[in-house]
Amino acid sequence: MKRFASGIAAVCLAAFGAAVSAPAQAADYPARPVQIIVPYNAGGGTDLAARVLAQTLEKYLGGTVIVRNQPGGGGSIGTSATLHAKPDGYTLGTGSQGPLVMLPQYGGIDYSINDVDFLALMGRNLMVLAAGKDAPFKDAKEFVAYAKAHPGEVTVGNSGAGGANHVATEGLAMASDLKLKSMPFGGSVAAITATLGGHIQTVVAHPPEIANHVKAGNLNVIMVMEDNRIAEFPDAPTAKEMGVDFTWAAWKGIIAPKGIPADVRKKLTDALEKTFHDPDFLKKMKDMGEDIDYRPSDAYKALAMKDSAVAEKVIRAIGMYNMNANKK
Repeated sequence: MKRFASGIAAVCLAAFGAAVSAPAQAADYPARPVQIIVPYNAGGGTDLAARVLAQTLEKYLGGTVIVRNQPGGGGSIGTSATLHAKPDGYTLGTGSQGPLVMLPQYGGIDYSINDVDFLALMGRNLMVLAAGKDAPFKDAKEFVAYAKAHPGEVTVGNSGAGGANHVATEGLAMASDLKLKSMPFGGSVAAITATLGGHIQTVVAHPPEIANHVKAGNLNVIMVMEDNRIAEFPDAPTAKEMGVDFTWAAWKGIIAPKGIPADVRKKLTDALEKTFHDPDFLKKMKDMGEDIDYRPSDAYKALAMKDSAVAEKVIRAIGMYNMNANKK
């Protein structure tokens, strides 16, 4: 009986010790620098945004936050490093649309969207469809009518085969039951230049990339891929206004490997929320041309899962699904 009682006591002491130590982990966190892995080269938009984020996050997290670049594989190498790190809250990553919802569809990587802990969405880069001044249509209605009357003839430029803009083009075509001719280029600048020169009729691009050309009258925004019209081009209708249930935008946020202790995770998400509402942070990001669209964990995950389903459907349809699975 004494042995049984002492056993019970030991179990109780162990449970009490665990209960005491768990909050202590959160109270002490961060006890060393927290790193944010950027899966792209230094100096790019995601890298610069992450560095501004790190500076502000330190204030609300109460510790040092550093940025580490780990580029390669279209963002998959750094993303993989993030998702395979120890889930202790000391390794975070920037979670972008390409590495998280698109690259897994092409195969050949060692993680999936189900491995991701979506902490907070930072921002989105909106997408629009713009036409050259010599295109045979001037607005969304004329575009749809012309595309229906000339199936497969309307040329739509994008920044590269298999990229977010390519998926946007094919996704819009599938949702609207239009046959469009997707034209991949080596970047957005090349696609926009081809549209300006009249070599192709339209281009999918981000608003800042074409704003000056629209102002000069050389491009005309036909449609925006959002739920609502956008301030940059208030006269351009959404795809939904044209009866097409399709939205698409590039985005990035902060992710982590699954399994971070709940109290540490809460401290992180609370600090991120404060960071993304910090006036100084918002001003710096605006000056950099970054649109902040903070969304908490659940909403960030819902957006990623929705886009993953769209990407899979499109990538299967264009015959690129799992194409890298057997590459070494």
